[in-house]
Amino acid sequence: MRKFISTSDYPAVDTVYGRLKGFFLDGLFIFRGIRYAKAKRFQPAEEPDSWDGLKDATNYGPTAPTYGDPIPSGELMVPHRYWPENEDCQYLNIWTKALDREAKMPVLVWFHGGGFSNGSSLEQEAYDGASLAGSDDVVVVTLNHRLNILGYLDMSSFGEKYANSVNAGVTDLVMALKWVKANIAGFGGDPDNVTIFGQSGGGGKVATLLQTPSADGLYHKAFIMSGTDNFYREKDAPHGPIVREMLKVLNIPEEEVEKLEKIPYRLLMKAYIRACNHLQVGINWGPVANEYYLGHPLDSGVWEYAKKVPTVVGTVINEFFAMRPGHTEKTPEEEKRARINEMYNGHGDEVIEAFREAYPGKDLAYLERLDTWVRPGAVAYMKKRAESHPETPAWNYQFALVFDINDGTGAWHCADIPFVFRNIDRVPSANIEGVTDKLEAEMTGALLALARTGDVNHCEMPLWKPFTEEDPETMIFDRTSVCVKDADTKLLDLIRTYGPKSGILTASVPKDTEEEEGRAWLY
Repeated sequence: MRKFISTSDYPAVDTVYGRLKGFFLDGLFIFRGIRYAKAKRFQPAEEPDSWDGLKDATNYGPTAPTYGDPIPSGELMVPHRYWPENEDCQYLNIWTKALDREAKMPVLVWFHGGGFSNGSSLEQEAYDGASLAGSDDVVVVTLNHRLNILGYLDMSSFGEKYANSVNAGVTDLVMALKWVKANIAGFGGDPDNVTIFGQSGGGGKVATLLQTPSADGLYHKAFIMSGTDNFYREKDAPHGPIVREMLKVLNIPEEEVEKLEKIPYRLLMKAYIRACNHLQVGINWGPVANEYYLGHPLDSGVWEYAKKVPTVVGTVINEFFAMRPGHTEKTPEEEKRARINEMYNGHGDEVIEAFREAYPGKDLAYLERLDTWVRPGAVAYMKKRAESHPETPAWNYQFALVFDINDGTGAWHCADIPFVFRNIDRVPSANIEGVTDKLEAEMTGALLALARTGDVNHCEMPLWKPFTEEDPETMIFDRTSVCVKDADTKLLDLIRTYGPKSGILTASVPKDTEEEEGRAWLY
């Protein structure tokens, strides 16, 4: 039987804003829906209000609004769950073994995926922090924050109070870390030992914080999963013209632009989509370089504080292309060779040779679906960091597991999340007898080792060497994991030379029917 405790006044913790009551379950104290900030629309996050008495913290807080109803898909690979939305969404959740200020456990702060447009702290079942906090003496924190038009619309040309509206969502992230710094000791955490980690857009948020000076000192290690590439480097997006067109759509005079702060979110997004269609442009939501956020390291260099932060950067072998139409392991090899030769403009033999050097024993079906987007950007990020003469090491990984689903499916975008959270039991396809338990121990162990010591190495996996200019090492996490120098350098060079091409993500014009059509799960 599971042990559960929740009395009228226990368990409870004092924060600088007031006293919170959570609950105890299976050895963990759990607190949900803790407000860490407040904000007016398009403006920076501020400290939350204080309160008297005991406030309940047993329910998740609202998630950030997104446009279009979700449509289930891919649940065997990325199980999801959803929660009520509200733009008043600055809430965090905590899992901890002890409510002892002297415990000083490492703190892990998770930023969810979905780009800077979608997602929440509980959207994927694998985000649950109970297994991770219960498996070791660490405190796990997850959070919601502003997204899309609420977090990243540049209104700066309409008044000083909107000066940093294009990075309003980033100010939420910084305020969450400030809340952790001020309060986490009461939950058994060490405010001077905080590791930030995230995947996809969450990895992009970690990378963003590494370039945000106001976050300096609020975290001490970083673990980035599929999130350092070129997704968030769009420049000169037409924010101003779009806002002006939105005002026309809404019949609001430009001098009354503040009315955009009050109209309902759905109406705001409808006006945005209609404006984009009128102008035939769009915005790829995300942070934009200014005095607050310094920009992507490939554009502006590595920020000095980031050089002091031990960092992990990883990707997965097939990322967004895992479900790309193509052949399977059962297809005759000559058919796969012919398709690869076509994909790489007559240079298929060279690419196949390099693929087999990088991934010995891997079927050519996974070369057909090889990620040519995220991995090159991650390696470029690692090289840029290595060239910056960092004070601390960084480690690179490639998650290359082939799963026993649909006659073999190479690791997809999000496939590594349950292995890092010690949550493979929550993802049906992540369970391969004799394989995935070991791989989970390797990957969760690396995160925990980084959090404890600043070094990823631990006794349950091979030696993982840092990525340096001289020795660009990569840990290949697979059925048998191995650390390899120049793991796929030759392969990436051939891809860059012969295609298929990849690069900076450019925004498309949003569909005017998006709300009616809905949107797929974030996988």
